[in-house]
Amino acid sequence: MKNHIFNLSTSNAALVVGIAFIVSVIIVTIVDDFLLANFVIPGDTSALARDIEAKRSLFGFAVAGYTVVLILDSIIGLALYIVLKPYNKTLAFLTATFRLLYAGILIIGLIALVLEFVTVYEYALVKLLGYVFFALHIFMLGYCALRSGYIPKIIGVLLIIASFTYLIFFIDAEFPETLQIVFMIIMGSAELLLSIWLIIKRNSLPVNVI
Repeated sequence: MKNHIFNLSTSNAALVVGIAFIVSVIIVTIVDDFLLANFVIPGDTSALARDIEAKRSLFGFAVAGYTVVLILDSIIGLALYIVLKPYNKTLAFLTATFRLLYAGILIIGLIALVLEFVTVYEYALVKLLGYVFFALHIFMLGYCALRSGYIPKIIGVLLIIASFTYLIFFIDAEFPETLQIVFMIIMGSAELLLSIWLIIKRNSLPVNVI
């Protein structure tokens, strides 16, 4: 799969990023709103552990959904390397690596949780580590977008801001509800805006020189 992605043109890689991200958003929405809504999620880890044990099959579907999303995240990371390589090959590689580390850590964590190698508490720590790499990925993606010269600077700015809101959100800091909504809007809109822009403008992106 990696070789197929690396052989993509910049235009096709941009299309892959856009479609993969939109599909992942749809899957996450289904998992969160229709599957995980049946579990006690926020705050009470003990209650969550009991719910997982009582609803194993439903939890399995949720894990499968998130696994697909994480695979899509890996594909997005590889395709973004192609999109960003005309700007700076080293930074493009670093940006992709952070996303692949995030996806890899969470996939390993999910498998360990399902096989009961780790507890819900331990998985929460694994997930936090993965999210740190994701926030670093978003920051680097924003920096590359801002400096590339072919991606709108406003998208770069939004992504950089989003990287900090991700960190704040992941460490579960206490903020007023209104401010939390603002954070969630920034987090959701930054990557979505980039994905839509890449789909629309894919044919105007610079061509990679091997």
